[in-house]
Amino acid sequence: MDLTIRVAEPAEYAVLGGIIAEAYLGDDLLDGPQDPYLLKLRAVEQRAAEAETLVALDADGAVLGGVTYAAPGTPWRDIAGPDEAEFRMLAVAREGRGRGVGEALVRACIERARSAEGVRALVLSTQPAMLSAHRIYRRLGFLRTPERDWEPVPGLRLMTFRLPLEAVSSKAR
Repeated sequence: MDLTIRVAEPAEYAVLGGIIAEAYLGDDLLDGPQDPYLLKLRAVEQRAAEAETLVALDADGAVLGGVTYAAPGTPWRDIAGPDEAEFRMLAVAREGRGRGVGEALVRACIERARSAEGVRALVLSTQPAMLSAHRIYRRLGFLRTPERDWEPVPGLRLMTFRLPLEAVSSKAR
C-alpha cells in the first residue's frame, strides 16, 4: 500500500479525532460515548500543540490513522522515564486496517525516537484487548514490561511495552 506518514496538519485534526474516537468506541475500549477519555482522544489540536501528532495518508491523501509521539519533556507522556519517548493513541480507520497502516505509524515513532538525542527507549501503554497492536509491537522488537503496568483509572489495567533503541534490529528499521 502506498502510504505517507507525516505530521498532521490543522485541516486534518477533526478527521483524525473522529478516526481515533471511532476506533476506540468500535473496538469496545471505552465505556461508551459518555466515557470522559473520548474528549482526550478527540483533542488532536491540543496534542499537536504539545507533542507530535502523525497521520497516515493513502495515495489519494485520505487520513487512514494517526498516533501521538511524545518526546522527553512533552506533557503527553504517561510512563516514559527521562531518557524515553512514548507513543499514544495509535488508531487506524476501519478501511485502513490490515493494510500496514498501524505498523507504519509505529515505525515512524521508532525512527523519531532513534534520531532524538538522549532517547534510549520507546515505550507505550496498551489495553489487553488490543491483540493486533500487540502483534505489531512484538514483531518490531518491543518487550513486555509487566512491572510497569498501571491503572490510569481504577479498574482499567494497562499493559506496557518497551523498545530499547540500542537493540533495535534491522527488521524494525
